[in-house]
Amino acid sequence: MDSSASTPQLLRRTNLRTVLDVLRSVPSVTGSDLIEATGLTRATVIAVCDDLIARGWARERESARTGGQKGRPARRFEFNENAGHVLGLDVGLATVRVLVADLAGTVVGQTEVRFPRHGGTPDERRAAVLAAADAALADAGIPASSVLCAAMGIAAQVTGQGAIAPGQELAPMFDLGLTAEFGQTGGWPVLVENDAKLAALAERWRGAGVNESDLAVILAGERLGTGVIESGRLIHGARGRAGDMGGLELVDGVGNQDGIAKLARLWGSAALEAGHNGRIRELVGPGTNRASARYVFEAAAAGDAVAAEILDRIARRMARVLALVSTFFDPRLIVLGGAVAASATALLPVMTEELARYVPNPPRLAVSGLGEMLVPTGAVRLALDYVEAHMLELTPRPAP
Repeated sequence: MDSSASTPQLLRRTNLRTVLDVLRSVPSVTGSDLIEATGLTRATVIAVCDDLIARGWARERESARTGGQKGRPARRFEFNENAGHVLGLDVGLATVRVLVADLAGTVVGQTEVRFPRHGGTPDERRAAVLAAADAALADAGIPASSVLCAAMGIAAQVTGQGAIAPGQELAPMFDLGLTAEFGQTGGWPVLVENDAKLAALAERWRGAGVNESDLAVILAGERLGTGVIESGRLIHGARGRAGDMGGLELVDGVGNQDGIAKLARLWGSAALEAGHNGRIRELVGPGTNRASARYVFEAAAAGDAVAAEILDRIARRMARVLALVSTFFDPRLIVLGGAVAASATALLPVMTEELARYVPNPPRLAVSGLGEMLVPTGAVRLALDYVEAHMLELTPRPAP
């Protein structure tokens, strides 16, 4: 390629990208603001803004005339967050959750659909995901044609290239051909990522880890999984297994990947089977020994000694997991997320005390406040990252 011929085009794209980055970071700016922020000349700034407006990525904002002002008010420019939308999906074992967001990350629609009992067949699961996406778009009131990208979190390890890593027990539950399905029906790029890694993106974007460049997020509901961000970058590893907790059977005092919700349920049920007749039994009722995690946490809060002992055991066990993550990745912050995040606040004092025994200068601990939308929020962030990186190659798709 003739470098002299490509230089003007490359410079133009660089200027477009530079101005776009500024527009996305502020509500609106004048040409003078852009000159100061970018170092470009006034003629270049105005030409670039007019180009972005023509492409559909920016718009000119009405400028109010101030008292005593002579002449035309300064032109103001802003990013067009309605130039398209993204989808963020959380495809779990029992449920699929979907968020629809504009290009500023504002959620405009959402839905939740449960899979058939025991997860369903691959065809049933695929149909449920597609139906959930359609329902979320209907809730947002936008057509599928306005979607620029979809990102999907799954409870399996994913390579850095977006493929499900081989050799995983649960892989068949998520290898549903959804990338091809969405690509054919909606014409969307579809990104696939591990759910814990998306949880890490979500916490750094809109959760407890805002402005933190080194953090780990542990999904601690049924099974433990970790997403790690180091120096602002999501870590995958050679095969996408960074943060996989599959080696916990080797850790004394842990033994497997069971999460907080599962342990509370198992140990609470075992207490009932052994004849416990305290607050857990009152909540569960007669005729069954199956205790939910919620009942165990509620019983402990009400002063049930057996429930409190179960939570103490869980907290001390989790402290060993936290120590492992701290030793390997050295984050400043570890966030607990997943199905029991809200209740896990009760575990923080013991976990914090125990962690200090294992790790010098231990990281700060927090629980996620993003609830059930933790993973789909991370999926929205991943989809937005794709759109922002490829904006000049994409065509805006505003909703009618």
